[in-house]
Amino acid sequence: MTTPTFGLIIVGDEILSGKRADKHMPKAIELLAARGLALSYADYVGDDPARITATLQRAFASGDVVFSCGGIGATPDDHTRQCAARALGVDLALHPEAERLIRERMQDVAREQGLPYEPERHDNVHRLNMGMFPAGAQIIPNPYNKIPGFSCASPGGQGGAVHFVPGFPVMAWPMIESVLDTLYAAHFNRTPQTEHSVVVFGAMEAALTPLMEQIEKSHQGVRVFSLPSVDHPQYGRHIELGVKGPAQALPAAWMDLQKGLHEFGAELGPEMVRNL
Repeated sequence: MTTPTFGLIIVGDEILSGKRADKHMPKAIELLAARGLALSYADYVGDDPARITATLQRAFASGDVVFSCGGIGATPDDHTRQCAARALGVDLALHPEAERLIRERMQDVAREQGLPYEPERHDNVHRLNMGMFPAGAQIIPNPYNKIPGFSCASPGGQGGAVHFVPGFPVMAWPMIESVLDTLYAAHFNRTPQTEHSVVVFGAMEAALTPLMEQIEKSHQGVRVFSLPSVDHPQYGRHIELGVKGPAQALPAAWMDLQKGLHEFGAELGPEMVRNL
């Protein structure tokens, strides 16, 4: 059973303009890592329907498991539901369970405000648009306020899906967790990943590139990374050089990296180990 590739889409002009800082990507990394999984990529897109549609078309075509955060409300700047339908080439339809949950939420709000519930009032009818999902979508329960998100499978039976949640972290994050725990638990901690690195002083990346290439060539599934820094407050100019990959494959790759660095004559600093 192949572990899915996980991606993330963040929708909203407010992120790209700097009015709000994205908190979804760090949290997605955290939620996936806690389950032995990893985020492979992230896309940011503003509130432009054509761009959102194109981004979602790529996501569906990838066959990956993608979480899309934002733009699923019912105001004029919310386009994600409509763009998802266009990307799939299907119509929007009011999901029966979503309608039930939205109506239940409206009744809750009326009760809290001490007002009668008026289902035919214009604003209440408009709120049902939040349950207009692409035909065939499945709902994602929202424990915060009952207004659901939705999931759409990739066409062609590729096994992938895009899961749509609100932009509000207080809603989005429990919903992402629920999707992971409900649909992807079989993939948890199947291939534990580890990262082992060392601070290297007085070396240039170009001079170390042949060693890095040899490590990746000799150790299948292991990736080498190089993170240079020119003004680190503690180490100054240095390179953090390391290997990451399946836990069982890493010790041999790390040993070869150490051997190569000693042969190179590199000045080495602290080592770091991190479970991914």
